[in-house]
Amino acid sequence: MASSSLVSSGALVVLEELSPSSPHFNHGASLRVTGKLQEYVVETAEAVIADGSATLKVCTQFLSLNFRVGSMYQFIGELFIQPNTEVLLKARVGRNVDGMDLNLYRQSLQLLREFQGEQTPKLNS
Repeated sequence: MASSSLVSSGALVVLEELSPSSPHFNHGASLRVTGKLQEYVVETAEAVIADGSATLKVCTQFLSLNFRVGSMYQFIGELFIQPNTEVLLKARVGRNVDGMDLNLYRQSLQLLREFQGEQTPKLNS
């Protein structure tokens, strides 16, 4: 299988980190994001998730989920940056994560990043 046909697992990103200065803020970047569902429009299959003060619009047209406003969801998909600088995640995977301890999730994400940072120099030597 050619490497160009591989599907990325999605970089773990906290919504508040997803800004134009972020290294993940690239058109077509594969991301994994988590947030509370603020709104869902059935006609357009678009959801808006929030984490803290940050929000993200998510296209869910390829998903088969029952959405409930106020529930927690995690999505993996590709980031699309519109010409008007509107940002949209086109989700290919989604799941309800009600009950997830977001503080513990953020702590584990920080520890994972620290571990990966320690491993990178070892791989380059």
